[in-house]
Amino acid sequence: MKKYKVSINETSNKLIVKFETNFFLTNHQNYEYNNIDDASNSPLAQQLFYLPFVKKIYISSNFIAIERFNIVEWNDVQQEVADQIESYLNEGNVVINENEKIKKTAVTVYAESTPNPSAMKFVSNKNLVNSLFEFTSIDQTSKSPLARGLFNFAYVKSVFIEKNYISITKYEIAVWDEITMELREFIRSHIEDGKPVVELDSNDIIKHSEEQKTKEFDKLDDISKEIINILEEYVKPAVAADGGNIQFKSYDADSKKVSVILQGACSGCPSSTFTLKNGIENMLKEMLAGKVECVEAING
Repeated sequence: MKKYKVSINETSNKLIVKFETNFFLTNHQNYEYNNIDDASNSPLAQQLFYLPFVKKIYISSNFIAIERFNIVEWNDVQQEVADQIESYLNEGNVVINENEKIKKTAVTVYAESTPNPSAMKFVSNKNLVNSLFEFTSIDQTSKSPLARGLFNFAYVKSVFIEKNYISITKYEIAVWDEITMELREFIRSHIEDGKPVVELDSNDIIKHSEEQKTKEFDKLDDISKEIINILEEYVKPAVAADGGNIQFKSYDADSKKVSVILQGACSGCPSSTFTLKNGIENMLKEMLAGKVECVEAING
C-alpha cells in the first residue's frame, strides 16, 4: 500500500501554498475549485472547503495548491492542513472522481483595443495568473499551454499574460476585424474547459525571479530605487490598463538618462514615444528634479 508524504512549499503568491505529494493524485489532469459546490467530483476538495480560511483549491498531478482568505496566516495553519491531507490519502480515500462530468465555470472574454494598432487586449471575468508572463515565440511556451495554443495561429507575433487579461500582438498580414472573434473564442474555450493558462509549477520560477529582483533592487543606488517606486505606483497601473507593462532597466547618473523596457501592447506601440516624452519623462523630471534628463525605451 502506498505511504503518502506531503511536503509544504511556498509560492510567489503569499496567499497560496502548495502541498506536494510523493505520488500522483490525478491522471495528469488539472482541477480548479472556487467553492464546495464546484468540488462535486472531489471529496478531498470538499473536505478542505470546510476549513473556514480556504478560498480556492487547485489539484494537479502531484500537488494540491490552496489559496487562503486573509483571516489567518499560512504559518499558523499549513502544518495542520498538510497533516489532514496526508491522513486523508493514507486512509485510501478518493481524491478525484475522474469519471464524473466536470461542471464548467462560466467564462466571458471581451476584446479591448489598445493604443498599439498591432495589439489587442482580451479580458476575462476570472483571474488567470498571479504574475506576468511574456512570450515572443512558441519556443518559450513550454510552461504555458494557452500561449502555445495561440502561437499556432500564424498571425500571432507575441503573447503577454497578466492577472485577468491577455495582450496579443499580431503580424501585419492579419486584420483585427477578421481574427478577433476567433482569438476571443479560443481563449474563452481554453479557460472554460479548465485547461491551465500557465502551469502552476511556474510559481517556482516566479518565486526565484521575485527573489532575484529583490536582491537586485537592494544593490541599486538611491535614485534608481526612487525611479522604480515611481514607475510602480504611478506608471504601471496606467500601462496595464492599455494591455502592457513597463520595467526599469538602468539609470546613468552622468547623463541622467533612464532606460525602461516596454512589454505587451506597449512594445512597439507608435504612441509609446509620445507617452514617454510627455508622460513618464516629465513626471520623473518633476518628481526627481535635477536627477533625470531623459527616458529611453527598449521594446521587450
